[in-house]
Amino acid sequence: MADLVHPARALWWLFEPVHAVTYFQPECRDAFEEAGLRGFWRGYFGGRSAPLGAVDAPPVIAAFFSFAPAMVERALPALWSLASPEEALAARSKGAGAALARLLEHVDREQVEQAVETLEQATARLDCAGRVLAAANAALPAPTGLYDRLWRAATVMREHRGDGHVAALVAAGLDGCEALVIRCAMDMRREQLQPVRGWTDEEWDAAAARLVERGWLTVAGTVTELGRIRHQALEAATDLAAARVWEDYPRTELDGLAAALKPISALCRSAMPFYPVGLPDNA
Repeated sequence: MADLVHPARALWWLFEPVHAVTYFQPECRDAFEEAGLRGFWRGYFGGRSAPLGAVDAPPVIAAFFSFAPAMVERALPALWSLASPEEALAARSKGAGAALARLLEHVDREQVEQAVETLEQATARLDCAGRVLAAANAALPAPTGLYDRLWRAATVMREHRGDGHVAALVAAGLDGCEALVIRCAMDMRREQLQPVRGWTDEEWDAAAARLVERGWLTVAGTVTELGRIRHQALEAATDLAAARVWEDYPRTELDGLAAALKPISALCRSAMPFYPVGLPDNA
C-alpha cells in the first residue's frame, strides 16, 4: 500500500469493487428478478436494505443518506409485496457468489482464501456501534461458499466504512444532496450523479445555493479553498472512523491482504460501469 494513503482508505479501494458486483453483474440481476425484484432499483433497494428487515422508507433514507427521499419512497415499502427480505437476501447472496465465481475463475483459489480469511478476521473485530448497515449485515448468518464468504466480508467492511462516512458528512453539516453537489464540483459531472440519486433540479440548485452561502462553493459553482479544506477534513474523519479495526495489524499483514485483494479487485472493477462512490482511477 502507498505510504501517502491511509491504510483504511487503500483497503477500501480494494474491497469496494468486490461488494459492487451485486449491483452490476448479470448473475445478480437474474437472481433478483427470479425473486420478483425486476428492474435495477428494486434489486438495489431490496437487496441493500433487506438486512434491516421489511422496513419502510424513512430508515433507508437515513441510512443511505445521499438518495432523494422521493426516490426511496418509490421503492419502499412497496417492493416487500414482491419479495420478502429473506428472499431478497437469498437472491443477493446467490447472485454475488455466482458473479464472483465467474469473474475470479482464473485467480488462484489459495489467494482468494487468504483474502477471505483476513477480511473475515477483520469483520469479527469490528465495533459496529452507531453503524446500522454494518451491524445489520454482520448479524446475518455466515455463508459457507468461498465466493459467498468473500462477498459478505467485503460488504460488511464497506458498509462499516460507509456508515462512518455518513457520520462524517453529518458532522460536517452536509445533507445528502449537498454532499453530492460538493463532490460534483470537485471531480464528477452533475449529469452523471444527479439522476442516479433522484434529486430534482430545484433541490440540486437549492443545495448549491446553500453551499455558496456557507462558503464551500463560489457563485460559479467551483470549490472554494474553504470547501476543499472542509472536504479533506471529512475524508480524514472517514478514514479515522474506519481505521480502528486495522490498528493492531502489522504492516506486513496489511500489505499481504492488499496483495491478495489487488487482482481480485481489479477483475471486479474491470467489469463495473460508472460507479459514483469516489474510487480513484488508479486504485
